[in-house]
Amino acid sequence: MKESTAAAVPLSIAPVRKKRAAYHWKGIRRNKLLYLMILPGFLYFIAFKYLPMGGLVIAFQDYQPYLGVADSPWVGFKHFIRLFTEPTFMMLLRNTLVLFAMNIIFFFPLPIILALMLNEVRHRFFKSAVQTIIYIPHFLSWVIIVSICYVFLTVDGGVLNELLASVGLPKVSFLTSPEWLRAMYIGQIIWKELGWSTIIFISAITVVDTQLYEAAEMDGAGRLRKMWHVTLPAIRPVIITLLILKIGSTLDLGFEHMYLLLNSLNREVAEIFDTYIYTAGLKNGQLSYSTTVGLFKGLVGLILVVAANKLARKMGEDGVY
Repeated sequence: MKESTAAAVPLSIAPVRKKRAAYHWKGIRRNKLLYLMILPGFLYFIAFKYLPMGGLVIAFQDYQPYLGVADSPWVGFKHFIRLFTEPTFMMLLRNTLVLFAMNIIFFFPLPIILALMLNEVRHRFFKSAVQTIIYIPHFLSWVIIVSICYVFLTVDGGVLNELLASVGLPKVSFLTSPEWLRAMYIGQIIWKELGWSTIIFISAITVVDTQLYEAAEMDGAGRLRKMWHVTLPAIRPVIITLLILKIGSTLDLGFEHMYLLLNSLNREVAEIFDTYIYTAGLKNGQLSYSTTVGLFKGLVGLILVVAANKLARKMGEDGVY
């Protein structure tokens, strides 16, 4: 009896599996246009994000291009030991963490505040005009943004320095001074990305149930109270999700922007992991070592995302996954 029962179970499961497979394929055929729209993005991530992960093996090798991955000698954790024991590591870590902390403190709340302010504007033309103006810098490259700042801040003929000199004040070396580098970096990010970053929060605000505002208004709530007790709680899941993703990019501040600001006089505060990878890997040809630095960045980002997501879920939020 036991053998016959055990044999009957797989036979009963097989039709169920076939029905499920047929149901899934039917859904794919019904939504084939949506899947075709997803296909280019899917192929992009496969080709440029997942397949290159196979090259991470050279972080454990003394990789030589003429030998290839298969024949390059295996060195284990040699490059990781070098990374953590070099004095440069603490400088890179300090600079990266300070800039990330400034990004979270000074930049992250601003799109939320701007979205809340724009949501309170009732004049449609003025609101559209403001949105258009603040969105434009996002479409400019970092080369243009930094070049504009150079024109204003350079000592030799810079607009701001000439203005300081006209009123009898000494000129300031904004572009080469380590004291001004971080403020200039964050200021340029705010100028370029503030308007664009508000799009997500404005979209989240537009789907808030209007009945909640009506109920709050009947209870005597003004604009500020409706903003605090209705709008912010409604968009809190979006804020938490974006904050988690932001935390995941703690060590990934971006190469292009900082590389344009980096020079020999401000290197002590401007050198970050992204620019260091470029210097070690492409300029000095230390491919295995630069891959080790990149792998370290990725692992730290993964750990931070998982930890932040677990913390958010423990606090009752949905998290990223």
